[in-house]
Amino acid sequence: MDWKIKKFDELTVKELYEILKVRAEVFIVEQECVYQDLDTKDENAYHLFGEDQGEVVGYLRILPKGIAYQEAAIGRVLTKQTYRKKGLSLKMVKRAIDYILEEIGEDAIRISAQAYLLKFYEGFGFETTSDVYLEDGIEHIEMLYKRLSVE
Repeated sequence: MDWKIKKFDELTVKELYEILKVRAEVFIVEQECVYQDLDTKDENAYHLFGEDQGEVVGYLRILPKGIAYQEAAIGRVLTKQTYRKKGLSLKMVKRAIDYILEEIGEDAIRISAQAYLLKFYEGFGFETTSDVYLEDGIEHIEMLYKRLSVE
């Protein structure tokens, strides 16, 4: 697995194509959710993705604070169907959290998680900050991660 984190203008045309292709495959086709995936936030995001033989098989985007929330955010988290149940999402989300804390220097991360993934995100230290709500017809829950201060 080849992991990359790139800003929008650092992506090659091929990488961008593969990212958009897998996002459509998972979120629009597989989850049968018609929504506007291209929301202009991509241009301000860091794109973290895992490639296997040139194919994007895991992806998420990191949004700096002020783009979606007052805090930094992680979104569009996906693993290609044939790569699930292999620990890929665990590694990917951990990389994103570490990148936000260490490279970007933020101490808080907010997400809008699909509700069925509540326990998955709690495993990283995210805490629920909202009731369940519908987003594009899918149950979601807002969650917040805060770095523990060492004193």
